[in-house]
Amino acid sequence: MTQHLQDILKNLPNKPGVYQFFNDKEKVIYVGKAINLKNRVRSYFHSNLNSVKTIALVSKITHIELIVTDNEVEALVLENNLIKQLKPRYNINLKDDKSYPYIRITNEPFPRIFPTRRIIKDGSRYFGPYTEVRNMKSSLRMINQIFKIRSCKLILNDETIARKKYKVCLDYHIKKCDGPCEGLVTQLAYSEMVNEVTKLLKGRTDDLILELNNKMQAAVEELAFETAAELRDKIEKLKTISGKQKVVSEDYEDRDIISVAVEDNDSACSILLIRNGKLIDKKKLKLKLENSEDLPSVYTSAIQFYYDNEFVEVPKEILLEVEPDEKETLTAWLSQKSNKKVKFIIPQRGNLKSLVKLCKENAILTLKEIQLQKLKNEGHIPYPVQALQRDLRLKNPPLKIECFDISNLQGTDSVASMVVFENGKPKRSNYRKFIIKTVDGPDDFSSMKEVIGRRYSRLKEENSIFPDLIMVDGGKGQLSSAVEILEGLGINNQNIIGLAKRLEEVFLPGESEPELIPKASSGLKLLQQVRDEAHRFAITFHRLRRSKRTIATELTDIKGIGNLIAEKLLKELGSVDVIKNASVEELTKVIGKKAELVYSYFHPQK
Repeated sequence: MTQHLQDILKNLPNKPGVYQFFNDKEKVIYVGKAINLKNRVRSYFHSNLNSVKTIALVSKITHIELIVTDNEVEALVLENNLIKQLKPRYNINLKDDKSYPYIRITNEPFPRIFPTRRIIKDGSRYFGPYTEVRNMKSSLRMINQIFKIRSCKLILNDETIARKKYKVCLDYHIKKCDGPCEGLVTQLAYSEMVNEVTKLLKGRTDDLILELNNKMQAAVEELAFETAAELRDKIEKLKTISGKQKVVSEDYEDRDIISVAVEDNDSACSILLIRNGKLIDKKKLKLKLENSEDLPSVYTSAIQFYYDNEFVEVPKEILLEVEPDEKETLTAWLSQKSNKKVKFIIPQRGNLKSLVKLCKENAILTLKEIQLQKLKNEGHIPYPVQALQRDLRLKNPPLKIECFDISNLQGTDSVASMVVFENGKPKRSNYRKFIIKTVDGPDDFSSMKEVIGRRYSRLKEENSIFPDLIMVDGGKGQLSSAVEILEGLGINNQNIIGLAKRLEEVFLPGESEPELIPKASSGLKLLQQVRDEAHRFAITFHRLRRSKRTIATELTDIKGIGNLIAEKLLKELGSVDVIKNASVEELTKVIGKKAELVYSYFHPQK
């Protein structure tokens, strides 16, 4: 242990907070929380450590930073935020690459209800997240069948309604909307209907039915039989929905049941939502673990991951199969978040134990789906790649293709591009740009030699893996140049082709005639896509180089004009030709007093 670490350990406070461990590259490798920072941080540096992971972690610690908090709940929230932000290597860092949809109730006088993946904090209410889109669509369908919520995007307020700016649409005539756009329904009545929708989305179907029954009886007593009939129809539809919701407990409590299945770095989390004793929804999260961890630690992270969302409702009871780490801190955090006492229950027998078992089976099933999909993706070769292998009679499928293109304008600013396709799709992080250094004038053959030589001599020096197929944009000339330089480097038996743009002809080394590939072949279409992408990338780079040279030669040659002013002129006026023909007044509006320098340069006779 270094003297620096010993000094830090001597001065640790006896307070709650968060600690961060740094490695020699000043990168955070672990974030933790503690009710007593002194005791917790020192525990990592005892000689009797049993965990291999902890021993490896401690061996890499070079610096420690602390953040003191008022209590352990604050430390928990801060730790969770730091893990999400920093993604330390040795933390359980659950990942989920999906953006789940929500049902949004807008914050308007006459709210709209629709699906969204974008959270806007403008007072709107959100329900979700829905891990399965079909469940969300089913909920929206149910709302539209039972309630007369407007489907338009009109801005409805007292002013627009008073001016009668809008007219009722077809939805009003087919009894799908009450016509708030013409003031045919009051804001109070519409708000009551939206509150009914909210209860339905929260799973309070039985409470809503009881409430509507009371309203129906009141309408009958007031002889408002038409209103009573509408309420009766609404109640019947809600009873149908309630009948489909499975009763799983007879005590009518609100519960969430959470189960996690873990294997290697794959993890699946299944969540059953029980409201008023009925199973109203189930959610599944497909997660990835950065490191193998024990089950209680994974449960702790899964609970933080799921409930760290302001739109997720926290019930009074959460059922689990094992007790999570930091149980007291988690319950305090959830109780504070939901403004009610929350407790974890690990049932040992009876109906609740059966529910936990059912939830676990769902989690295992989801995990098997993840693993099956992973195996499928690993062994799957896209059809265009298979077609290209067939068309070119290659021994192995061309899973990785590197394509080169040369771009210049009458021999000036010569550049080249290399694009990479893996599994038939572009991998932009591997694209490369080349500035031609050894060739003067428009010599595509020599330029191709230079680029191919630079690329593959480097791969050879680094012992890197070569692509399954090299492709050059051009015919026999460009292909011959590429083959010649490869052979000069001692690279033989490398799959390489040329694609001539004029007739879309594919040329192979040593063949005088092009390879006959059907025009409708998926393999040829893949080659065209790769070639077009290489051409686009080369042209973009060439234009950038040319524009920089134009600025340097045409504008920055003017005494007193630098790059910033030159770029400002080009941005405002568009091109050097426009700048040449601009008046002093026009130039002054853009660059002020220096306009006379530019004008005098282009108009010395004046």
